[in-house]
Amino acid sequence: MRNTTKEVIGLDIGTSRIVAARRENDGYGFEAQLNAFVTIPYSRITENVLTKESVPHCVNGAEITVFGNEAARIADLLNVETRRPMTRGVLNPGEPQSLAQIRRLLTSVLGEAPKQGHKVCFTVPAPGVGSEENITYHETMIRQILRDFGYEVRSLNEGLAVIYGELEDSNYTGVGISFGGGLCNVALAYMSVPVLSFSTPKGGDFIDSSAAAVTGELANRVRLVKEDGFSLNGHYSEKIHQALSVYYDDMMQSVVNGLKEAFEASRNVPKLGKKIPLVLSGGSALPAGFRDRFEKLIQEASLPVQFSEIRLASDPLYATAKGALVAALAD
Repeated sequence: MRNTTKEVIGLDIGTSRIVAARRENDGYGFEAQLNAFVTIPYSRITENVLTKESVPHCVNGAEITVFGNEAARIADLLNVETRRPMTRGVLNPGEPQSLAQIRRLLTSVLGEAPKQGHKVCFTVPAPGVGSEENITYHETMIRQILRDFGYEVRSLNEGLAVIYGELEDSNYTGVGISFGGGLCNVALAYMSVPVLSFSTPKGGDFIDSSAAAVTGELANRVRLVKEDGFSLNGHYSEKIHQALSVYYDDMMQSVVNGLKEAFEASRNVPKLGKKIPLVLSGGSALPAGFRDRFEKLIQEASLPVQFSEIRLASDPLYATAKGALVAALAD
């Protein structure tokens, strides 16, 4: 039981994972669940085991819905795809249970109902580069769910959250990129003030589905292989690793192209007069060799902004949630 009188939470609501960040002593604590679910036939024994193992689930008549981290493992055992409450950074219009499952997943990471005055800052994606995509419905529904829980709520651009979480040493000046499951979100800030932001549609899900299409595997199986020690080292004996490498390059090139287009199209980019840091975060940035390959693409692109460093976030999976918490604590 959490007994803080005024809890403040940073919440990364990503297509792939939902992560809650809290202050704990002199550091940060995180709770994460996979943003996915799978249904299995009901049995009393299965229900009891899931309860005993503290696996998030609910019973719907003749089915048990397992959601969160165990959903992918169970789906792999059954040789089926997981179902996803979100796609491309927003609520999945093709999933009838999207809102119900998001509510359950948020309950899982947030815990007990809050006391009066508890605050949540949650992340939202940016529009696609060169477009004005409407994320109003997604943002409004998440805000409503959190208010129904009893929180005071604000939202924050996902790329800007990376900057707030990782670039305090540069006075929050630099570029933050979140390589997520549904989208890659990019933001530039100058002394904490957002200058530009955009997203590209090729994220981790794009890699998984594309690699699955050329290997004949399920996308869920590809994701499990990708997260089990895959590295971008240039030497692959297995077809699935070759495919992952190809589509990782495609994803990174899409982000670099988006940066170039955004910088060239924006009149708001300040004349910085100095190099700025660029930080990479998100689950899709985890493979060994990712940073080096991305830096090579940046160097080849001849962008109008120079970077003092290109580095991974201190904890790429949790950087966005941490930045949302930093923003919430500053209010």
